[in-house]
Amino acid sequence: MSNIYNIQKARQIATRLLEIEAVKLSLENPFEWSSGWLSPIYCDNRLSLSYPNVRNIIKSALKDLIKNKFPQTEAIAGVATAGIPMGILIANELNLPFLYVRSSPKKHGLENLVEGKIVEGQKIAVIEDLISTGGSSISAIKALKKEGCQIVGLGAIFTYDFDIADKAFQDENTEFYCLSDYNILLEEALQEGYIKEDNIENLKSWRDNPASWTKK
Repeated sequence: MSNIYNIQKARQIATRLLEIEAVKLSLENPFEWSSGWLSPIYCDNRLSLSYPNVRNIIKSALKDLIKNKFPQTEAIAGVATAGIPMGILIANELNLPFLYVRSSPKKHGLENLVEGKIVEGQKIAVIEDLISTGGSSISAIKALKKEGCQIVGLGAIFTYDFDIADKAFQDENTEFYCLSDYNILLEEALQEGYIKEDNIENLKSWRDNPASWTKK
């Protein structure tokens, strides 16, 4: 099953992210991730918040995703940090309560990991900006479950579509959908002239095995 919510929107969003340089592709000077992996792609969806037109396209698509895929949603939760601002926008659009999950517990005060009014049994849709291995998303989902919340699913702006992420969500028994992904991004980047045809094979090989690609 494809995790892309809407193919037409996925192409539009990929193009917009390329236009505002929220996504950059570079084979000659790859980016280094905190994991040590070298990557030909850099993705910072937070940049979309500075462009009202792009921000509104993403907001509208995520709102529709939640309404159509997770209609039972009673509250929205954002994943820190980049999932928080878009999560607030979606919660406001749907007139729903909002919470957010920290990457680690607060080190003073109540030492909260989940911020906001927690209602046991509440059905929550989680908003994430980017899925790589799925680690931050799954950590947030587990934190919400520990507080007694029910997770109906997760919506994200972009995914690299790694197998390890798919397995993580399957193991957690959580459904997720994304607005765009790596393969669609490559198609749009080629069409718009951001990359050349002879770059495609190498760019796809990174997605298939990023750790191995590091060694090239």
